[in-house]
Amino acid sequence: MNDRIGVRKTHKMFINGKFARSESERTFGWTTSDTKDSTNICRASRKDFRDSVLAAKNAFSGWSSRTAYNRAQIIYRCAEILEGRSAQLVEELCAQGLNPEDAQLEVRQTIDLLVYYAGWADKYQQLFSSVNPVSAPYFNFTALEATGVVAIIAPRESGLLGIVSAIAPTLVGGNTCVTLISEENPLCTSSLSETLHTSDVPAGVVNLLTGFRSELIEQFSTHMEVNALIYFGEDKDEITRIETNAAENVKRVSICARRDWEYESSLSPYAILRTQETKTTWHPIGF
Repeated sequence: MNDRIGVRKTHKMFINGKFARSESERTFGWTTSDTKDSTNICRASRKDFRDSVLAAKNAFSGWSSRTAYNRAQIIYRCAEILEGRSAQLVEELCAQGLNPEDAQLEVRQTIDLLVYYAGWADKYQQLFSSVNPVSAPYFNFTALEATGVVAIIAPRESGLLGIVSAIAPTLVGGNTCVTLISEENPLCTSSLSETLHTSDVPAGVVNLLTGFRSELIEQFSTHMEVNALIYFGEDKDEITRIETNAAENVKRVSICARRDWEYESSLSPYAILRTQETKTTWHPIGF
């Protein structure tokens, strides 16, 4: 048995709660940082993105209507599962170029970040909502509501922490999302997908695509069923394209630099506000 060949992992995307190959059957080659191993990664097409948006849209009403406490339980459960997968995640991060110490730190920070946002799930409304003073015979309340389907273009530099720091506050606020993973650091996508699949996150709430920004950024920013877009990066040409295209259906666009996903700066309830709509209600007194 010493000459046994191990079972190689097939790296698929995660769409509507299922592990999917690209509709176009295209892949791209990816090589580990030490160039000792290579694998094929699914290359998402425009059709894959449209399917993901449809899945996210269908899942939105069920996810946003859950109690904040239940969403907190589900996100905390994801942290529990990632804790058990720590060794696997460290190995994948090392293959992507991190040294073991930095890889272990990133995994711990990712788990802690999920716990942090799980704790905010039933608290951010109290912090950001208000009863507004008015000089009239009625009450005036301001509260937050989920935006809807959020498209996320994840950081190029991070294969785990950056992805989760974008997804976690989006989910806490009751949104669903379609996330494009960095083509430079795609390995952790399968582990994240397996975590979501074995947790209580409903199908369609989180969709993970692997592919090229250059091919999909147009679709992410023009799709009329996408309500908000979070872009991690500093490419001025990409930012201009996104902001111009998003104006077609008045998407909310958030442009985030590297510091926005690094651990210390990403721990903020204000990240939840990226994908929240402010609603004001007027209520007569005495009814």
